[in-house]
Amino acid sequence: MREQAAILREMGYTLWQLRRNTAEHGETPKVEPLPILAGETSAPKAPAPKASVPASAPGSVLSGVDDGKRAAAIAALDWAALTQAIQECRACGLCARRRQAVPGIGDRTADWLFVGEGPGAEEDARGEPFVGQAGKLLDNMLAAIGLARDRNVYIANAVKCRPEGNRTPAAEEMAACRPFLLRQIALVAPKLIVLLGKSAAHSVLNEDRSLSALRGRPLSFGAIPVTVTYHPAYLLRNLPEKAKAWEDLCRARQIIRESDSGMLA
Repeated sequence: MREQAAILREMGYTLWQLRRNTAEHGETPKVEPLPILAGETSAPKAPAPKASVPASAPGSVLSGVDDGKRAAAIAALDWAALTQAIQECRACGLCARRRQAVPGIGDRTADWLFVGEGPGAEEDARGEPFVGQAGKLLDNMLAAIGLARDRNVYIANAVKCRPEGNRTPAAEEMAACRPFLLRQIALVAPKLIVLLGKSAAHSVLNEDRSLSALRGRPLSFGAIPVTVTYHPAYLLRNLPEKAKAWEDLCRARQIIRESDSGMLA
C-alpha cells in the first residue's frame, strides 16, 4: 500500500478517503482531499431486483433504417447484441476514424452507473473507457467511496467512438449514440446515475444548462436519481474543483444509502 501510494503521489495524484468517523454516523464528510491511499470497501449486499431484459435481437441490421425504427430495435437488444451493434455502428461520422468502438465496462447489475463524454486516444486503442490519466483519477474517486470499476459500478460514455482530436461530441453524434446509452441504462437498471461533465448531462437529461446550474440539484432520469459532477479530465486541468467533485460524490453516496434504507421509495 505504501509503495503504491508513493508511486501515485509521484504521478501527481491526490488520493481521497472517506473519513470513517463521519460516514459511519451519518454526518457530512469533510470536503477535502486526503494525501493517503486508503479506500473503504463496502460490505457485500444482496443484489437489488433488476428490470427484466428483453430477448436478443440482431445487432447488425440497424444501418439504413429511420431513427424511430433504429431506436426501437436497439431498445430490444440484450447485452451481447447491444455490444455487437455498437461495434458495427455507422450511424454518424465518428466511425470513419475510430480504431474500435468503446461500448462500456463494469458490473452489468451495478447500483452505480457513471456516464462520461467519449473515448480518448487510449480508450480508442484499448476499447475500454477511462483508461488514460482521467481514468486513473476516476479510479481514485471511486476508491474514495469504496467502489471500483469492476465492483458495483458500470462505466459508459455519451458517444462510443472517439471524436477526432478529443473534441466535444457534436449534438448529432450524441443523438446517434443515445439509443445505445438508453439501452445500457435499462439493462443495468442502476440505483443512481452519475453524469461526468456537460456532454453526459446533455445526452442523458437532454439538458443544456451549465454544470454549475445542475450540480447539487435533485435530478432524475425517469425514476432513477441523477447526480451531475465534473468530468475527471476537467479536474486534471482545474485542481481546485476537486473539492466540489468530492461534495458531489458524498451527495451521491447519501442518495444510495437512502435508497438502500427505503427512504427514496
